[in-house]
Amino acid sequence: MILCIGEILADMIGTVKDGSLWYERKAGGAPFNVACAAKKFGAEVKFAGSVGNDLIGDFLINFANARKLDGVLIERDNNRNTTLAFVELDENGERSFCFYRKNTADYNLPYLSENQIAEAKIVHIGSLMLSEKEGFDYAKRIIELARSQGKLISFDINYRTDIFKDKESAVKVYKEIIKYADVVKFSDDEVKVFTESYIENELCDKLVCISLGGNGSKWRFKGKSNIVPSIKVKPVDTTGAGDAFYGGILSGLDRIPPSQWTEEKLNEIFSFANVCGALNTLGRGAIDCLPDLDAINRAINKGDIK
Repeated sequence: MILCIGEILADMIGTVKDGSLWYERKAGGAPFNVACAAKKFGAEVKFAGSVGNDLIGDFLINFANARKLDGVLIERDNNRNTTLAFVELDENGERSFCFYRKNTADYNLPYLSENQIAEAKIVHIGSLMLSEKEGFDYAKRIIELARSQGKLISFDINYRTDIFKDKESAVKVYKEIIKYADVVKFSDDEVKVFTESYIENELCDKLVCISLGGNGSKWRFKGKSNIVPSIKVKPVDTTGAGDAFYGGILSGLDRIPPSQWTEEKLNEIFSFANVCGALNTLGRGAIDCLPDLDAINRAINKGDIK
């Protein structure tokens, strides 16, 4: 079972219509996206997060309950509003973010007991909480509990420039969490932020997952690595594509112990995850257009891999 912990928020996706900018409300938040994706791809998944006691919070709780996750712990915060992310898309479907996030609910997360952690095989931690002391301390406590119980710890970098005062302070905080993780996910842009040297020399004991957009993905593990190609698609909206990809990764890893993370098995898991991410770009929003297993298997069986 995968326990995903962190932000759940509303993505306000902008579109220009008749000379005006219109925003469409979608459920989002990287760890929540990952939870929904991994569940749709066949894993047992639980999610823990926090929203405000407001209309957006109502929407997100109802949305989460409709995903048929195996457990949902979303706390209502009476003192803070639900976090918003404003998203704008370019002509290629690539997105840029701006967060409405001052004293909001996403980094004031629900208490989790040792027993709740014990139910999971993989504990997946979101990164948005790390920009605030409350969230960083929370993440450290969860990691300590998970490590004491021998759980696999997953961490998605999901670096956002507008929630830290500068790159140096962000990287320092992230590295404090990365050193305790067993599985770490980077985008190709995030590799440039943290540097190839750091990833190659300091993360050699971890499974490193690198999403490469249309070029597929790359894994590094115990001195070995490989670039795994993807399928060709014409993206409509890339919001959540990396989360769909990573949901595919975690759903695969959840089925086998680390002793079976062979080159052949990792190539198979990453090929599956690439298709998950690619197909998710064919509609708007991070979750509404997640492909089902039939669509993923059809795409794989067509053999349309670059």
